[in-house]
Amino acid sequence: MNQSSSKSALIVGAGAGLSASLARLLAREGMSVALAARDPDKLKALCAETGASAHACDAQDEAQVTRLFDALERQHGSPDVVVYNASARARGPLVKLVPEDVRRTLLVSAFGAFLVAQRAANAMLAKGFGAIFFTGASASVKGYAESAPFAMGKFALRGLAQSMARELAPKGIHVAHFVIDGMIRPRSREDGDDATLDPDAIARTYLDVLRQPRSAWTWEVELRPWVERF
Repeated sequence: MNQSSSKSALIVGAGAGLSASLARLLAREGMSVALAARDPDKLKALCAETGASAHACDAQDEAQVTRLFDALERQHGSPDVVVYNASARARGPLVKLVPEDVRRTLLVSAFGAFLVAQRAANAMLAKGFGAIFFTGASASVKGYAESAPFAMGKFALRGLAQSMARELAPKGIHVAHFVIDGMIRPRSREDGDDATLDPDAIARTYLDVLRQPRSAWTWEVELRPWVERF
């Protein structure tokens, strides 16, 4: 089985933006979709629309990640595609940052990604195929003033993805990191604002990467509106 015939997907850190666009697109492609969030109640409308299942999971908590994957394996089998879309941020001047807020940012953005990826990779290695995608940001490659914790978390996420890609690609698992360089447009705004990224367009890029032949896999893609400076 190859990535283009994947049957199931898990999106961790699901919400109303990019995750919702991904859920709709993957469901239209015939995949069974599972959505994980700290508050699954907010996903009811999206689940009704897409047929997805919703699961409670705080990705920084190892026990909750274990329960999530155990439940999925009992119900549908392990997911063929896993997208890690969770992140957190703490803003402010460096000297005024609250250490606990910084700690949480790192746990959600990076450690949670590791926990989810480790569990996903274990199942995919047994199957001999799979895809693990990480949603990054401008902060994955450049740190901004008064946003050090977010940059720390996203730099770590990018390093995790790069290391995993080199380790797991030879074993049939496609790992990719997506640098979202710009603001994602709310679905409520359909005015074609050039300064923002259309979440549906981003989702289509994820699908394109999923369908790449193994002879030409990419580990990283940058997406930005044409007005965004590099």
